[in-house]
Amino acid sequence: MRLTIYHDGQFWVGTIEVVSDGHLKAFRHVFGGEPKDSEVLTFIYHELSTLIHNSHQSGVNVKQNDLKRINPKRLQRRVAKEMRRTGVSTKAQEAVRQEYEERKKQRKHITKQHREEEKQRKYHLKKKKAKAKHKGR
Repeated sequence: MRLTIYHDGQFWVGTIEVVSDGHLKAFRHVFGGEPKDSEVLTFIYHELSTLIHNSHQSGVNVKQNDLKRINPKRLQRRVAKEMRRTGVSTKAQEAVRQEYEERKKQRKHITKQHREEEKQRKYHLKKKKAKAKHKGR
């Protein structure tokens, strides 16, 4: 799991990348103003697990590297390179976009259902009024 916090020009944003079973899942959390260390720790301890477990994201396929012992100097260079890198990996961006598209489809489906229900309700109301007029009331 990797948490990257960066400034997107307007807000401070945290991107969480989780790799499990060969699938990369990415989540985005907006902190707003520059987060203090205590705010980041509170997010990690309290909100991060619910964010990850409550998602219905399928994830993006990614090959998983074998975990083997890495030379400490090489590891230090990798960490320094990650610190210099700004933004998020393209796989993570793809996972976030995929989740966004899934939520968009769900929202469209729910909106369409509500619109159809409202249409049916108005139709039945119109029929009821017409029937009442014929009875002479």
